[in-house]
Amino acid sequence: MDEIMYLAPEIVLVATGLVVLLAGVFLSPQSKNVLGYLATLGILASGILTVNSFELLTMGSFQVGYAIFSETLSIDALSQFFKLVFLAVALIVSIASIKYTENSDHTEEFYTLVLFATFGMMIVASANDLILLFCAFELASLATFALAGFEKQNARSLEGAMKYFIIGSVSAALMLFGLSFVYGATGTTSISLIAKNPGLLIGNPIGLVAIVLLTAGFGFKMALVPFHMWAPDTYQGSPSVVSALLAAGSKKMGFVAAFRVFIIALAALQPDWQFMFALLAVVTMTFGNVVAVAQTSVKRMLAYSSLAQAGYIAMAFAVMTPVALGGGIMYTLAHAFMKAGAFIAAAAVVWMVASEKKGNLDIPDHLDSFRGLGKRMPLAALCMTVFVFALAGIPPTAGFMAKFVLFSSTIQAGMTWLAVIAILNSALSLFYYARLVKYMYFLPPEGEKVSVPFPYAAALLVAVAGVLAMGLWPEPFVELAMKAAMVLV
Repeated sequence: MDEIMYLAPEIVLVATGLVVLLAGVFLSPQSKNVLGYLATLGILASGILTVNSFELLTMGSFQVGYAIFSETLSIDALSQFFKLVFLAVALIVSIASIKYTENSDHTEEFYTLVLFATFGMMIVASANDLILLFCAFELASLATFALAGFEKQNARSLEGAMKYFIIGSVSAALMLFGLSFVYGATGTTSISLIAKNPGLLIGNPIGLVAIVLLTAGFGFKMALVPFHMWAPDTYQGSPSVVSALLAAGSKKMGFVAAFRVFIIALAALQPDWQFMFALLAVVTMTFGNVVAVAQTSVKRMLAYSSLAQAGYIAMAFAVMTPVALGGGIMYTLAHAFMKAGAFIAAAAVVWMVASEKKGNLDIPDHLDSFRGLGKRMPLAALCMTVFVFALAGIPPTAGFMAKFVLFSSTIQAGMTWLAVIAILNSALSLFYYARLVKYMYFLPPEGEKVSVPFPYAAALLVAVAGVLAMGLWPEPFVELAMKAAMVLV
């Protein structure tokens, strides 16, 4: 019974999903908006339970962790931190979706998929067994596959969902193949037991094959180049609220899983994968920023910028000091607020273009749709400005603090060359972020002033509050991230 109580946040989330699904059967389309509020309350309740458990696990400087259900699940500071990341993204997406699903016949399916996807991500964060890790990955992935193609009449959405599904299936096969090699070499699927028997992997060629296969499998989840092919098309074609969930939430699932598998289970092979992650980080951040410069679709630009941000976080695997790991973990939370907020702002603009039936309806998120947004939708423009400045690393925002911790720890570890490349990439990203700000504030508007719908406005304000709180009052967030990093070292 005690073990079940440790999973109270996940149980609340699943229960809310089932209630939403059943309630939707009996409600008329006009009444289904209440389901959005119900889902939001469930996510809030799950978040409160997670915060409470996090405080118990990290009392003072003492680290506490629990292995439950035959040690297949680990409840520790790392798992609880990432659960907060997933729930923060789910909260922002859920609030904004109240407007997106307005008068929809499939509101209950949408929210149920969002809640189940978040549940899968939370289980991945706690998974201490390779089989459970893979199953949780697939639960979250199947839900997000369906969400990506939720607009069945939109060819671009279906194309993005199909690419996401096909490449996701291939990556799942590669990941499973890699996990089977780890099992073959060690005779166990327990991450803890694999870590306790490093001699079974050192000098074993099967371990090297497993690293290659797992890098490809996790690389897809983290959207690292060259495993990123699905991301731009999927982020652009998906409904903007779903793009926020994928870019800000689903990707972090890949990072927390890679933290546990590479840094804990495959620690014995660190010399073999450490340089590989340094190379992937450089290629990913550079490719993402260079290609983002040429984009005229804001969602596509955010997708490529998301690749670059994944490259920054991947630096933590290359540096591997406690501070760098803490910086990488803190970056995941900062990125969750920044990227989710930016996609919600894009969602508000897409809604404006669709409701007015003017502009480029084939690409409603085209840069031209943002002309004069500062006068047309002042709140959305102001929030988008905060998000892109944060993504560029301008103080006092979450992006600045996360980059400061991560980049400075890289220099302290003697990898100055890697920090210099990351700083140059951040400078390059300023070009396309500043261009978007120019469109919003320095070009004339092409329409009347429009009020941002309340759900979008509320979601934007939640995201802005997170971005500014981490920038202006970083100490608690740095402390939480460092406590989570202690699980890995």
